[in-house]
Amino acid sequence: MALIMHLLKHDTGRAAVVLPDGFLFGEGAKTTLKRELLEEFNLHTIVRLPKGVFAPYTSIATNVLFFEKGEPTKDVWFFEHPYPDGYKSYSRSKPLDIKEFDLEKAWWGGPTRKGRKATENAWKISAADIAARNYNLDCKNPHAVEINHRAPADLMVEYQEITRQFAEAQNALKAELMQALGGRA
Repeated sequence: MALIMHLLKHDTGRAAVVLPDGFLFGEGAKTTLKRELLEEFNLHTIVRLPKGVFAPYTSIATNVLFFEKGEPTKDVWFFEHPYPDGYKSYSRSKPLDIKEFDLEKAWWGGPTRKGRKATENAWKISAADIAARNYNLDCKNPHAVEINHRAPADLMVEYQEITRQFAEAQNALKAELMQALGGRA
C-alpha cells in the first residue's frame, strides 16, 4: 500500500486498492499508514465489499479504497455493497457479477463525484472524526438495522407472555360479545 501511495504522480495520481477489513481497524504501522493516507492524500471513497467476494480464495470481507494525490482528505464517503436478494454470501457457485456495481455507479457522481447523497448504502465521515478515532476506518453503516439475536429461552418467555396476553384479550372480547348478544352463545 505504501509503495502504491508513493509511486503516484505528483498532484495527479489516482489509485484504487483492495484491502481486507483488518487494515481498516488495525493499529501500529497500519495507523501510521492511515494517518499518512488521510493527511497527504485525498481518501475520498471506501467501498465495503461483503464476505465471499474473493471466494474460494478467501471468505473475509474486503474494501476498495479510492484515493488521489494532491490534497489532504476532508471527508471519506463509505459505500456498503449489498448482497443480491437471496444471497447470504458469495461463493464459487454464486460469484459477484459486474452488473451488481450498477448501484455504486449510479451513486458515484461522475468524475467529480459531485452530487453524492447519503443513502441506505452510503454515508460520509469527516477526516477529523476519523483522526479522533485513532484513524480507525472501520466505520459501520449508520443506516443498517441491527438484528438483536437473543437467547432462545428469553424469546420463548416473551412468546409465552404474548400468547397469554392474546388469549386474555380474546376471552375479554368473547365476554363483551356474549354480553352484547344478551348472554346467548
